[in-house]
Amino acid sequence: MENRIKDKIQSFEDLECWKACNEVKMFIAGIIKKLPAQEKYDLADNLRRASRSATRNIAEGYGRFHFRENIQFCRTSRGSLYEFIDDLITCEFENYISKSELDIGREKINKALGLLNGYINYLNRVLTEKK
Repeated sequence: MENRIKDKIQSFEDLECWKACNEVKMFIAGIIKKLPAQEKYDLADNLRRASRSATRNIAEGYGRFHFRENIQFCRTSRGSLYEFIDDLITCEFENYISKSELDIGREKINKALGLLNGYINYLNRVLTEKK
């Protein structure tokens, strides 16, 4: 399996988990545009930083070329995804987004989480096999 993945993966951009997190980032960018000016320095800023963190950490971990470091960066990315859920709940509570937008966001985030957890599991398996 490892060789099959290596043949397909030439860059972090080829990782399905990065693609899913990038989709979440684009969704969040749309939400940020809907937020009122008073949220510019709190909620909007946090959403922007977390959305960029989700993809950046996958990219940085990929570039480390060490499984343990890669796993740790992916865990940080996973934390950012969970942070989105909390921020989207706040957005819905404050009536900045609708319940259906919250549900769409959760769906995208859950897909990204599933793919990211699968990637982390793969990295853990490879790490264990190398011992």
